[in-house]
Amino acid sequence: MLLSILFTIFIILCSIVLYFKVTNSNYWKKWNVLQISDVSLEFLFSKEALPIIVKRMYDEHDVPHIGTTSATIPTLIVKNVDDIQAVLAGDFQSFNSRGIISNANDLLADNLLFMNDFHRWKLIRQKLSPVFTSAKLKNMFYIIERCARDFVELVEHNAHLRKVPFNLVSRYTTASISAAVFGIDTQVKSTMESPFVELAFKALRPSFIQNVIVVIANTFPRLYKLLQLKLFGEHEEFFVGAVKTVLESRRHDTTKRYDFIEICLELQKNGIMQDFSTGYKLEPTDELMAAQANFFFVAGADTSANTMHYSLLELSNNPKILAKLHEEIDKVFEGGAGELTYNDIDKLQYLDQVINEAMRKYPPIGVMQRLCTKDTVLPSGIPIAKGNTIMIPVFGLHRDEKYFDDPHVFDPDRFLPENVSKIKNYAYLPFGEGNRICIGVRFARLQVKAGLAWLLRRFTLVEQDNCIPEFEKSPFGLRSPDACYELKLRDI
Repeated sequence: MLLSILFTIFIILCSIVLYFKVTNSNYWKKWNVLQISDVSLEFLFSKEALPIIVKRMYDEHDVPHIGTTSATIPTLIVKNVDDIQAVLAGDFQSFNSRGIISNANDLLADNLLFMNDFHRWKLIRQKLSPVFTSAKLKNMFYIIERCARDFVELVEHNAHLRKVPFNLVSRYTTASISAAVFGIDTQVKSTMESPFVELAFKALRPSFIQNVIVVIANTFPRLYKLLQLKLFGEHEEFFVGAVKTVLESRRHDTTKRYDFIEICLELQKNGIMQDFSTGYKLEPTDELMAAQANFFFVAGADTSANTMHYSLLELSNNPKILAKLHEEIDKVFEGGAGELTYNDIDKLQYLDQVINEAMRKYPPIGVMQRLCTKDTVLPSGIPIAKGNTIMIPVFGLHRDEKYFDDPHVFDPDRFLPENVSKIKNYAYLPFGEGNRICIGVRFARLQVKAGLAWLLRRFTLVEQDNCIPEFEKSPFGLRSPDACYELKLRDI
């Protein structure tokens, strides 16, 4: 039923888009900006991911700005790094919104850190930031390390799962986030078997309906609100119910666990949350805490899985890089007690370079957007009106030879300490930048590095001849779940 309704809406919206395509066809030309066809229409009728479409526009037009529309919304694709810096950081007061619309009845989406409500976003971010301090993550690392060990045991004893490696790494990232949020389930032998893992894995799998809802939210925000659509409506019962159940059971448990639920309990114990600079107040309800738990999965599970996936794919294409990485990992494990410590992670410098290069070549988010919240002017002199959208072509920037020599070559040495300083500011944006930079950067790195270190301690990769992934249709990410590589047990 929902699919039929959405399909009808989709046809109506396409007609409306065609109308606005004509009426806004000259919007950017008055500022002497090249204007091309509507980006949302191209995405809707294409099988390609939006980052691929935007990158093609980036490559085809040697200009600093590309004007387009997203249905009814004038949209500017910005290639100039000074303008990008202004949008993400310097002129944050004019671009503090991601432009991702939500409805008040959508308990999960309306309370995520992607929200448009600036005051609510600022307060929630203030309260969640301490979760990701070095001290908190050090205490939490035992959870990540246990999940990494269980992950390798799963890989070793399940040859069938190894045939679809993306599903394997997705199970690990989902499991480690589940354990970091809800704690380690003592009722199961392996963290990979937690009931939360399978439920979350299914709930967060991309779907056609969700893609359509995202497009409607971004191109027809008024209609989206009128229809009271929900971005995560089908997941709401699971996440809210799970968090409520765990919170209630843990209110009477004094054991220190250092997981996210413990942080939630501390916030609730402290009462009403308040931003003293603005006076804005918010009650830390179970539903609000459930939304933050959902945020962990939405922002982290798939993006971290993709980073691991592409790292492994490129290592299978580059045996010399793989051999060098094995050498570093083996050295860290030598003489150890069969486990990684928090301090060991810092010793894996070459692994860090490999991950950074994987995120350059395949950024977790291939295109970012910001909604202009008040009239302003970019450093390059282009006026941006309130309600316009800025698109930042991350994938295009990361593959631009102006910023990265031989951008299609996988070269971790780009991220040697002496080379990092040579990378142009705001040309490398795997986690975004500015006030809305991904809050979970440190957690994601720990999770990915621990998982890859344990996996490549036990396994190596069968060399293959430059396997190039094909990306599936996605509004923001670069997903290639069918890309394959073969894991083989090492003789150590």
